[in-house]
Amino acid sequence: MKSRQQRLQSAQLYVCTDARREQGDFAEFVDAVYRGGADIIQLRDKTLEAAAELEYFGILRDAARRHHALYAANDRADVAAVSGADVLHLGQGDLSLEDAHRVLPDGVLTGLSTHSVEQAELALRSAHEYFCIGPVWPTPTKPGRPAVGIEVVHEVAKLAAATRPERPWFAIGGVNLHTVGELVSVGVRRVAVVRAVGDATDPEAAAAAIKAALPPLS
Repeated sequence: MKSRQQRLQSAQLYVCTDARREQGDFAEFVDAVYRGGADIIQLRDKTLEAAAELEYFGILRDAARRHHALYAANDRADVAAVSGADVLHLGQGDLSLEDAHRVLPDGVLTGLSTHSVEQAELALRSAHEYFCIGPVWPTPTKPGRPAVGIEVVHEVAKLAAATRPERPWFAIGGVNLHTVGELVSVGVRRVAVVRAVGDATDPEAAAAAIKAALPPLS
């Protein structure tokens, strides 16, 4: 059985989703996305009350275990701890890593959102197990957040390769089957997606297509 860290090291497709109360059955969706090749699914839904959120996390946990994959919480260390999440993802304005570890059980992995080369450099120096850079392109998922652009992603790719090549990182924001090739051309090997899978008629096929567009990890 692979450890959480080993699964993260081999992860290439990270899918973020809300509870999909309008779109259909959450359990069916996450199972399909894992079948399609998602390595990590993050539940990110700020409209949920805590009790309901934990119910959804129970569904996500069961699917992740069936597929030997990871599941993630967003922002809330307490929710990550109670739900048994493998991963807690933090934003620039969220808890510090030190404070998060006061709440998290041992072994929970953490990641950080970054929005510039400077923030990515700090993330590479930190004890976070991974980071995301983005949004690469404008996205309604993060209204008001300026896009960093492909050049910044290229700079981050070069920086990571030169300093911490073993540290996983993901490009996020406007990533889909039409844009993933451009990311690959500047050194991206891992992506995080929201609408490209969440809005797809066939989420399993959408996940599989994006995963197949990524070159194998060296």
